[in-house]
Order: sequence, then C-alpha cells, then structure tokens
Amino acid sequence: MENNNTPRHIAIIMDGNRRWAKKRKLPVKLGHKQGAETLKKIVRYANKIGLEYITVYAFSTENWKREEDEVNSLMTLLKNYLDDFAKEADTENIVIRILGDLTPLSEELKKSISSTIERTKNNTGTIFNIALNYGGRDEIVHAVRKIAQDAKDGIIDIKDINEEIVAKNLYTRDIPDPDLLIRTSGEIRLSGFLPWQSVYSEFLFLDKLWPDFTPKDIDDAIEVYKQRNRKFGAK
Repeated sequence: MENNNTPRHIAIIMDGNRRWAKKRKLPVKLGHKQGAETLKKIVRYANKIGLEYITVYAFSTENWKREEDEVNSLMTLLKNYLDDFAKEADTENIVIRILGDLTPLSEELKKSISSTIERTKNNTGTIFNIALNYGGRDEIVHAVRKIAQDAKDGIIDIKDINEEIVAKNLYTRDIPDPDLLIRTSGEIRLSGFLPWQSVYSEFLFLDKLWPDFTPKDIDDAIEVYKQRNRKFGAK
C-alpha cells in the first residue's frame, strides 16, 4: 500500500445481516450466510491490497440473548466458515486469529478454531482477527483480573501498572490499534467493540447493510481515511 497515510489496521462492525434478509423476505440465517460470503470477499481483498490487519465483530457476548435458533444457526455458520475458509486462507497466505472468551463455545467449534489458527499461523499476509464471543467491557475485566493476580503473585508491582501493561493483557496484545473503524447499516455506536483500542481510531458509519458491502467500499473508506488529520491529542 503506497501512501504513508494508508491504514495498517481496519476494524469492521458487520451490521445489517438480519435487515438484509428481512428486506428480501428471507430467513434470517440466509442474511448471515450472505454476510459470511461478503466477509470472505473483503478479507481476500484486504490481503490483495496489502492491508496488514483486519478485525471483524462476528459475535458479541450480548448476542447470546438472541433467539436460540438464530444463535445455533450462527454457531454452525461460524464453524463451517472456519472449516472452509481456513483452507482458502492458508492457500492465500492469510493468518486467522480469534479474539474473545472461547470457554462457552462447543467443543466442535473450539476444535475448528484451534485447527484454523494452527493451519494459518505461519502465513505472512493479512492478519484476519475474528472477534467471537467478544465484549469490550468483558475483555477489560479479564485483563484486570489477570493484572490483579500478577500483582498478588508478586510478578508486578501495583505502582508499575500502566497503559502498556493493560494493553499487554488484552486479546489484542500483539496487534496495533485500529486506524479506521467502519460500521455498516446506519447505526452510530460501537456496541462494545474494541473500546480500549479505538480511542484514537477514525470512525466511518455507512448506511449500507453488511451483505451489500464491496471491495469498492473498502477503497472509498481508505480514501476518506487519507483525508483525515489524526492528531492523537496534539494541537
């Protein structure tokens, strides 16, 4: 990617699958399925243009409150997505990682996750992070517990706790903060996505529903980003 003002890391809240399906009088699960196909295209394109990191919000800690049938359908879709896309991602040199609390997931899904991570870990292309059973506050609580335990065990001193130590205990410990955060479907909120990491991200909210999102939208978003003046608190 040529321009120094080009983002290294784009994060996306993929919103609008259900509305896309309802507009077409289709079952909700078909909206999620179409959204998964869109995601494959976008990740491939991100890799093609040399984007270093792309992080997407696939399933939040709050999404368990949805109808049981929809949750089960989403979990099946996620497993199938990982099983299928891991092969393609490996061939295309993409790294797949998962961010979130995996403990409540089924053993089958955990196996797919482990296999996917193992299969793609040595690739050198775009690092594709899937936020799965992820909640920003939940992530920070996990980090605080780990830091408190380390302090209790004498590994660190309380007075030495700083932003760097907190960041090292987040799911994103070795990932740079997103430069640009995109949300589709017209909603204008983060919904618990990367609250610590996005404090200086540029935001872009689009009316387009996620299944209709295209590589051109990525290009357009990058052009918008290039026009932004990021000051990071400086005048």
